[in-house]
Amino acid sequence: MNNIANAAAVPHFIQRRSLHIVFASTSGHTKYVVEALIDSLKSIAPGWEIEAMMAEKAQPQDLLGGDVLLLASATWNTGSIEGQLNPHMWVLLHDKAKTLDLAGKPCACIGLGDHRYFYTARAADHLQHYVKAHHGRLIVPALKITDEPYGQEEAVRVWAEQLVMLQSR
Repeated sequence: MNNIANAAAVPHFIQRRSLHIVFASTSGHTKYVVEALIDSLKSIAPGWEIEAMMAEKAQPQDLLGGDVLLLASATWNTGSIEGQLNPHMWVLLHDKAKTLDLAGKPCACIGLGDHRYFYTARAADHLQHYVKAHHGRLIVPALKITDEPYGQEEAVRVWAEQLVMLQSR
């Protein structure tokens, strides 16, 4: 009886949760932000299990892993139209997992970008659109990192706190 009462007293963000991160990074910026996020989460929510994998290694079923799914990608401004997803993330979401049903899965998104482009950090918008179109549930506004991510660890930490607080809603 005491164990049940004690378990109920533990804040929801400290309870064991699992976060599955799928990210696409070619220059290393998105990987850096994901690593900064993981470092922040280790201190904010030490009970969380966190797994991160690169989009080019992911399969559709990997998007269903964990209690919470986080998608992260830089914005590409090459080719025909600026403001696209990293090509590895695009292949995963629009080719391999184009018919996947996220079935209400709690999700969050991170997009990186460059202020010199009109569609700065538009990858976040594309990721959020994928989540909504595939019946996922966005639990926190997307984190958008503009320009170099180095020195923006505090913004990542603040967003990590929001993710932890809102993930159980």
